[in-house]
Amino acid sequence: MKNIIFSIITLVTIATVTISCNQSSNKNSDQQANDSTTIAATPELQSPIHNDTVATVTSTDTSSQEAEKSDVKQTQKFTIAPIIKDYLALKNALVADNDKTAANAGKQLFTTLKNVDMNAIPANKHKEYMEIAEDAKENAEHIGDNAGKVDHQREHFASLSKDVSDLITLFGTTQKLYQDFCPMYNDGKGAIWISEAKAIKNPYYGSQMLTCGSVKKDL
Repeated sequence: MKNIIFSIITLVTIATVTISCNQSSNKNSDQQANDSTTIAATPELQSPIHNDTVATVTSTDTSSQEAEKSDVKQTQKFTIAPIIKDYLALKNALVADNDKTAANAGKQLFTTLKNVDMNAIPANKHKEYMEIAEDAKENAEHIGDNAGKVDHQREHFASLSKDVSDLITLFGTTQKLYQDFCPMYNDGKGAIWISEAKAIKNPYYGSQMLTCGSVKKDL
């Protein structure tokens, strides 16, 4: 009889312990599920930086880089080489005292300046270029329209030379050039010109005083 009672007590104890363990396990599982739900519902816990902030920073950096690349491409694309080429042809015509050739060179330079692709000029140099180019076009046009009047052509050539010098300062040049100076022209006030050769050949006096002047600086 005692053995039967002892067995019943033992069975009840085991059942009670089993039920308690199962309940504890279920509670732990529920707690883990709740914790997972809470973490999933809170995006701030997943990342210290919001997605929209990352997107904004990335977009800003990309735009800045693209703008810089665009300026570099524009600078590389634009060149004043055609302008210099026509200017030198005009200069050499005046050195030779040839007003007709000078007139044709002036017309060609005017056309070249007129046909410059303004979209190729970097935005930060656009305004300054326009101011210089407008004056250069006016001088080139006067030279082109005044064949037979070499003295008048030379007056505008002095102003044109200043314009070309300013363009070289603004954009640079890959061609080896020299800035020369004639101290006697314009009643002793002097005038500059741009040359592709170091030897002095004066476009303001031509054969009259061909070697008058000096090299002021290399370009």
